Amino acid sequence: MCTLAICKPVIRRTARVGDWVVGTGSKNSPIGDVSGCLVYAMKVTASMSMADCDAWTAQQLPAKVPSSSRSDNRRRLGDSIYDFSVDPPSQRDGVHGPENVHTDLGGLNVLLSSHFYYFGDRPLLLPKSLLPIVKQGQGHRSWSNQPYITDFVAWLEESQAPGIHGQPQLDLFQDETTAKSCALLRAQESIEDETLGEEPAPTGPLVR
Repeated sequence: MCTLAICKPVIRRTARVGDWVVGTGSKNSPIGDVSGCLVYAMKVTASMSMADCDAWTAQQLPAKVPSSSRSDNRRRLGDSIYDFSVDPPSQRDGVHGPENVHTDLGGLNVLLSSHFYYFGDRPLLLPKSLLPIVKQGQGHRSWSNQPYITDFVAWLEESQAPGIHGQPQLDLFQDETTAKSCALLRAQESIEDETLGEEPAPTGPLVR
C-alpha cells in the first residue's frame, strides 16, 4: 500500500479516488540528475481523513507508524506520524519536525493506493511525448496534464508491473543532520505548494 500522508497539502486536500499522483525526478537528486524521469506513480484508490487513517494504520498497516527505537531504519520512515488519540494531535518521532506541522495537518487527508509504481533509485525515463507532464520547480500541475492522462497510463501499465522496483534515493537516518535538513526542505516545499500549486480541474482524473 502506497500512502501520501504528509507533504503536498494541496494535493491531499483536493485529489479524489481515481486520480493519479505522479512524482518526477529532479536535476539535483541524491543520485544525480534524474530530471525527466518517473520516481513514483500512484492511482488513488482510497482517501481518508488523517484522523481516520491514523486509527486504520494502527490496526491494518502498523509499519506505517514510525518506530524510532528500531535499528532497522525502514521502521523509522512511516508517514503516519501524527497521533490523533490526543487533541490537538501530537507528532511522533519520525521524518518531520515542528516546522512541518502546520502544512502537514493542513493537507487534511491521506491518499492511499493499492495500484502504484515505485522506482526510487531506479527512476524510469519518460518518453519524450510525456515530458510535458513534468513540473519545473516546486508546486504541482493538475488540469494542464489532462491531455496526457490516457497516454501516460497506457505507457506505464503496458511497460511496467505495479509494485516496488527500487529503493529510496536517500537514507534519511544515515546521520543526525540528514533527516532534519530534509524536513526543513519539505516544509518550504509545502509552503510553496500552497502558494504556487495549480487549482484542480472540476472533473476527471488528474496527473499531478
